[in-house]
Amino acid sequence: MGFKEKLLAFMREVAYKPLKIDELAHSLGIHNKKDIKQFQKLLEEMEQEGKIIKTRYGRYGVPEKMNLVVGKLQGNQAGFGFIIPDNPDIKDVFIPANQMSGAMHGDHVVARILKGGSGRSNEGEIIRILKRRSALIVGRYEAGRQFGFVIPDDQRISQDIFIPKAETKSLKNGMKVQVEITRWPEPRRNPEGVIVEILGYPGDKGVDTLTIIKKYELPEDFPPEVKKEIKAFSREFTEADLAGRLDLRDLTMITIDGADAKDLDDAVSLQRNEQGNWELGVHIADVGYYVKEGSFLDREAFKRGTSVYLVDRVIPMLPPELSNDLCSLNPQADRLAMSAIMELDEQGNLLSYHFTPSIIRTDERMTYDDVRAILENSDQVFCKRYEPLVPMLIEMGKLAQTLRQKRINRGAIDFALPEIKVILDDNNKPVDVQKRVRSIAETIIEEFMLLCNETVAEHFSHMEVPFIYRIHEDPDESKMLYFRDFLHNLGISIKGSPDKIHSRVLQEILADVSGKPEERVVNTLLLRAMKQAKYAAERIPHYGLAASYYTHFTAPIRRYPDLVIHRLMHEYLSGIPGQKRLARIQKNNILAAEQSSIRERVAMEAERESVEVKLIEFMEDKVGQEFDAVISGVTSFGLFAELDNLVEGLIHVSSMDDDFYHYHEDKLALIGERTGKTYRIGQPVRVILKRASKEEQQIDFVLANE
Repeated sequence: MGFKEKLLAFMREVAYKPLKIDELAHSLGIHNKKDIKQFQKLLEEMEQEGKIIKTRYGRYGVPEKMNLVVGKLQGNQAGFGFIIPDNPDIKDVFIPANQMSGAMHGDHVVARILKGGSGRSNEGEIIRILKRRSALIVGRYEAGRQFGFVIPDDQRISQDIFIPKAETKSLKNGMKVQVEITRWPEPRRNPEGVIVEILGYPGDKGVDTLTIIKKYELPEDFPPEVKKEIKAFSREFTEADLAGRLDLRDLTMITIDGADAKDLDDAVSLQRNEQGNWELGVHIADVGYYVKEGSFLDREAFKRGTSVYLVDRVIPMLPPELSNDLCSLNPQADRLAMSAIMELDEQGNLLSYHFTPSIIRTDERMTYDDVRAILENSDQVFCKRYEPLVPMLIEMGKLAQTLRQKRINRGAIDFALPEIKVILDDNNKPVDVQKRVRSIAETIIEEFMLLCNETVAEHFSHMEVPFIYRIHEDPDESKMLYFRDFLHNLGISIKGSPDKIHSRVLQEILADVSGKPEERVVNTLLLRAMKQAKYAAERIPHYGLAASYYTHFTAPIRRYPDLVIHRLMHEYLSGIPGQKRLARIQKNNILAAEQSSIRERVAMEAERESVEVKLIEFMEDKVGQEFDAVISGVTSFGLFAELDNLVEGLIHVSSMDDDFYHYHEDKLALIGERTGKTYRIGQPVRVILKRASKEEQQIDFVLANE
């Protein structure tokens, strides 16, 4: 336990009362001047992080013992907000609009809890802003007579940003702009800012994606120092490059990816050994060999955390020279890899394994469509084209199904929620919306990567060395209670108390509703009840996968934790370093896990919005058309309806004029006061598209006359 943790543990003791710095130092046995100065610096740092609070009388304590909560403010367009606490064990705190104290969505704040609010939240007032959100905001410019203002795209920012007249010369009404806040809001006073970039008019080619890039502050280019490091890499391998590497260039192996993928980080091989067991090889691009710890490349990869896959482009974690070329496992090209060779019996049990740096040469760059055509459709054209590989592919299919069944049996949750793929034309206009197919081809890669990640995680956990894990904590008890009540209304019972439901029970429920009308809603609500997976430097089991050990090793081109793990494997396979180095690794791992988790959230939000914008654009010319839909959500203000192509829109309660409808939270339903007509989740309805607005990022439906 580090000194910070010891200090927090001391302050959390029942008998602890807030102490001044000299009293604290004395209690902790800190006496000499130099140590007291360091201690003071540490207290200031912890106060800035919100770990401890300094009262107006100069006394220090932990927020939870002072009726305070520290966390990120999540705003709402109506002006109120919620604090999402840093401490996951504390429930969200509702902040009324008149208690926001000039805070904005995204600020890191301290709030005083005033009372237990209605429903599931406490109520509070913001008393301190620890750290402001980013000063850069994207929005629509509107001209006034004496000044201009920017209406933020992010509706969680409720205040418009005031733009002084001198700043508005080259601006026109309705332009998309990026503004930098120069004066933060105060109670009853809007923020002020200056325009840093004009993005163009909504509807102009590329402006929608550019808006997302600016909104999420995604990096658009690599710094000169990184480009300089890239130039130093050679395409030829020296003896030093190949030293200690297993030469696997004669082993038959393939990559299987989407047709448009350019960053191929994983190859697979499969053969039977002399004992008749499967010998599965997962060969991952050895990115760590190129991206050295502390290099400019490494620092930039750490900052980005992940590649971001927008609808019309990729914003890569690593420069294209590495991600699409030197590290990408392109066919018929020698590449450096880190290989995991695993021996499995007929039941999919892991018998033995070893990890080794290698040099490989993939035989084919196959797509999911190719493999699907061979294994599911027995397409003769593809079977002939890939004839030498067909026997191996058939074996891969068998093994993948065996591994999947084994995983489901142990309780891994397999959500049946399809993903969307938006098809664009040459002008980036959406021409089609398709559900991503999940076939045997995807299952092969998914299962092989899962097994490999588990094997790597368990091995290094047993070695008791610092490592990075992919963790997924148990679901939130209150959300599981809500999910259980909803299932009860569907006539489905759930075994176990809400705080101790085994993942196997949840998987059985998903299997029971498979193919039934309520399948989609049960999957969606269960997913909402789950916590988000994240990276951590300490291992805890992965609830959703029902895996005791899990990490991310298989995608170092596009995920920073995988890259760190590759470097750690190189280091640990050569021998365990000394205590000083191990302590340094642990510190780096904590930072990498935290940063990567944050960047993953940003990427997910940007990717989701990128798809949503194109879906709205796809629907723009269909206003007035009628569609079959399913109710995907019910709220006090209306129904959410989802079309077969997964486009979702709102049916506002004000448009349901045949009765007065009341929201019944316990039934997740809107029920007519006079007629008793009920609308609940999972119910099929006919809808008419009333509006599709990219500007407001909203699709509105009305119910068709039934």
